[in-house]
Amino acid sequence: MHAIGIDIGGTNIKGVLVDENGSLIHEVICETKEKESKWWKNAIADILLQLKKKAGTFEIPVGLCAPGLASANNDCIRLMPGRLEGLEHFVWTDWLKTPTWVINDAHAALMAEAKFGAGKGYRDIVMLTLGTGVGGGMMINGELHQGLFNRAGHLGHVTLNVDSDALDITGMPASLEDAIGNSTLEKRSSGKFTSTMQLVEAYKAGDTFASYIWLHSIKRLAIALCAFTNIISPQIILLGGGIAQAGPDLFKPLDVFMDIFEWRFSNVRTPVVRAAFDEYSGAVGAAGFAMHKTLAH
Repeated sequence: MHAIGIDIGGTNIKGVLVDENGSLIHEVICETKEKESKWWKNAIADILLQLKKKAGTFEIPVGLCAPGLASANNDCIRLMPGRLEGLEHFVWTDWLKTPTWVINDAHAALMAEAKFGAGKGYRDIVMLTLGTGVGGGMMINGELHQGLFNRAGHLGHVTLNVDSDALDITGMPASLEDAIGNSTLEKRSSGKFTSTMQLVEAYKAGDTFASYIWLHSIKRLAIALCAFTNIISPQIILLGGGIAQAGPDLFKPLDVFMDIFEWRFSNVRTPVVRAAFDEYSGAVGAAGFAMHKTLAH
């Protein structure tokens, strides 16, 4: 089975045609022009047409992912305040004239990994996407867990200090997202660093202040991951997003902190690994979600 996946981001729209193994057969990318809803809606219709022609058929599963909360029946994004005006409650099946399954972008990244990537073969998975913010998703007993209002998996909004006066975008005090996300780095570093890449380079060069900021953030990430293992007990934890590209500079100190804080029953460790997909993870996951839903129906 082949499928099409489309990922609507604030900067770019990405479309892919994938086979049953998640391999990219063809990909298309264009600028989003976020403030011009007519532009990006038409662009998505054009991308879909290109990919259908490439597939050689118009009868093909289609998935679409975007930031925000998906509706209960996955036909639209139900809630996405402040971004992509015109996205909320927009039913893509009606616009594209083809059945289209809609999913949150972090959930889509999890689907890509669970179906085709580093999570393949596991039935209980936790995934975090570490970037501007911290997204996430959970797979429980082989099914994406979306929960009430499809809100499940927003793991970046767990609090790490209930007494903090610093509230994140959901109103949670001292959240994991604010502890490690790019969006708060400038504030956390007193204006010295504006991107995690810049911070990591300074850390690698032995900068004491950079080392403090970076390792303190990783310690908080480790504590959150240990809390998730206590609550969900996943078989594997996957880390994706731009911050995960730090590679050993992230995973080596994270492993040290996990050694300190993880509750290990019979010395069993929860593996924490880097996600396999990167740039096209959302689009590939949306395609995988469409395959899954099509087969289920």
